[in-house]
Amino acid sequence: MRQLCRIDHENRYDLHTCGRVGGTWHSSTTMELSKGANTPIPTSLLAVVISWRSDHTVDAHALLLGSDGSVRGDRDLVFYNAPRHISQAVTLDQDPDPGTARLSVSLPRTESEVDRIVVSGSLEEATFSDLGEVTLTVFAVDGPVAVFTVDDSESVSAMMFGEFYRREGGWRFRAVGQGWAAGMAGLITEFGIQVDEGPAARQATPPARRGESPARTAAEDATELLRPAASPAGDRSTAVLDRPADSGHRRTGVAADDPAGERVASPRGPGRTNAAANGARTASPGTHPGNAHYRLDENPPAAAPAAPWDRFAEPQPTRQLPGTVTLRRLTTTEPVRLPPPPDPDRADWYRDPEDPARLRWWDGERWTADRRPAARPHAHDCDRCGARRRRRVFGGHHPCSSCAAETEEFLIHWHTRVARLLASSGPRGAEWEALWASLRYQRIDAAAARAALQPAALQYVERRVAFAFADGQITAEEFDEVEYAVTELGLSGPLIDELRSRMARGRALSRLREGDLPAIATPGLHLDAEELVYLDIDATHIRELARGPKHTDGRLIVSTKKLRFVGAGAGVELPWSRIVSVAAEYDTVVVAATSARGGATFAVADPEYLAAALEGALRIAKRLVLAPGQRDSRSIPQEVKAEVWQRDGGRCVECGDSHYLEFDHVIPLSRGGATSAANLQILCRGCNRTKGANI
Repeated sequence: MRQLCRIDHENRYDLHTCGRVGGTWHSSTTMELSKGANTPIPTSLLAVVISWRSDHTVDAHALLLGSDGSVRGDRDLVFYNAPRHISQAVTLDQDPDPGTARLSVSLPRTESEVDRIVVSGSLEEATFSDLGEVTLTVFAVDGPVAVFTVDDSESVSAMMFGEFYRREGGWRFRAVGQGWAAGMAGLITEFGIQVDEGPAARQATPPARRGESPARTAAEDATELLRPAASPAGDRSTAVLDRPADSGHRRTGVAADDPAGERVASPRGPGRTNAAANGARTASPGTHPGNAHYRLDENPPAAAPAAPWDRFAEPQPTRQLPGTVTLRRLTTTEPVRLPPPPDPDRADWYRDPEDPARLRWWDGERWTADRRPAARPHAHDCDRCGARRRRRVFGGHHPCSSCAAETEEFLIHWHTRVARLLASSGPRGAEWEALWASLRYQRIDAAAARAALQPAALQYVERRVAFAFADGQITAEEFDEVEYAVTELGLSGPLIDELRSRMARGRALSRLREGDLPAIATPGLHLDAEELVYLDIDATHIRELARGPKHTDGRLIVSTKKLRFVGAGAGVELPWSRIVSVAAEYDTVVVAATSARGGATFAVADPEYLAAALEGALRIAKRLVLAPGQRDSRSIPQEVKAEVWQRDGGRCVECGDSHYLEFDHVIPLSRGGATSAANLQILCRGCNRTKGANI
């Protein structure tokens, strides 16, 4: 009978010639097999698809067998409760297309101890005769390589469709088509698995371990469901299954021997019926070699999970849970959802929603199994471990010696990790939060940890300030970063106050340079229409004459239209259109202009502030206000700053001081110096001013 491709709606291709798997091409290399026939297959990732035409559901499963024809252990059965083999060699598709069941077989990942991979299927409330024609197709990367159609099924509820087996360094697939009337339980028993056909075995849970959530859903348990049981002799892998002769196992369609002398397709086991070779012959009952007891509905013991953070106590030992295989389907039950704590983003100890008398650890996402008393039971007891503390002679109690030693050991490693983080990404991010959460988990005083962290924290803030002042501009992000670091690290004292004051002044000067100028009232001063005054300060006008400099005291007025100086017997007016540049030189401000008299030099109390205000007014008048993100020629790339800081060790190259550090150009920019690591050095503020005075 011609079998058509199920996805070929125009009925143009046979199954053995159709290679279309979600694509648009077809291949004619497919081998159509009969019972007992075999074919070589590529050693690659394969897809085994079982298809039928009815409303029933076939559960696909696979068994990985050793050279003795039986399973090696508890994980060699892949089915709906354990859909993935530990080696990733076989995976069950839990959401196949309607009318299909699918297994992914990765032959390269198959362990060397595995000699055969049996592909089978079962029905719960029907038999394969109710399905009619059932087709198994093996797909490789470039299309189907083997097709086996079972169209003479008897009233059996489980069937071994075929098997992959090794031959001469490669792999082959053999079509079998053997059925079991006893269903899946009878089929897997043949290969060394004992099935508990009575009531579902008792659910048992390993003792709760520190750091492990007490609630596990059935979906999580389904990933590891098989556990060998201990035999009377203590060998967990050789417990023997005794079965009466009248076991009800019925098989049909046993494959005949291969012409090439390869082994027969049917599995070894008691009570076998070989209908194809010997008619209805029943063997005497016996025991199957290598049979083992299994259990599918219990959580298997596993190694204790890694603690969320460094802990002192050793994890509790696991225990083995004996049992047999139960084939009832695991149902996913919705776990009881406990309300989150008041601050769900913060990992900390909170009142246990299930027991208000205790505290429970919230890891930032869920409640864990770690609990402790909400208050210490007695004033003499340690509030960390609950041990009784020794009394002092003159009153009070000694600290808990064991907790003090553990805390000291923990803080040694903790401070190392914090210092390493401060040297790289700074006090932000998930890793930083995890470090402080680990401190809270160990119930260690954060103030004591911060106090020991002061040197590394101060060095980090010093580096941030030096980096910010490297290009003479303090952005809002740089200012906020330093303020955040000071608050986050809990720093205080005169040195920190000086650094914060320096950053505040630098930010104020940067805002002036960007054009953020204040408007002030100047009564008694005649102004042009729509003219605003930015600055009105005392200044001294310096004029260079042949007989020497002449100093004239007066008022310096900076407005939206011009720069004015009004003094006794002298005055200067410089429109912004004629001013070329502004520079602060020591205690004076030099203004270069294209007027007839040239520029002007003014001595003021704060030259940096005046130069910044003049630069901002000049930018506004000439529409030179910097766009967001624009850099000037003094900007130093971040990677260059880091290279220079690392090279100079974060200290002044002249005196070795580590405070008030600044980036200095060895050859000034005004004299053609480059902004490169070779032309940059770190100097403290005092050494930098001394160098500037000597240039």
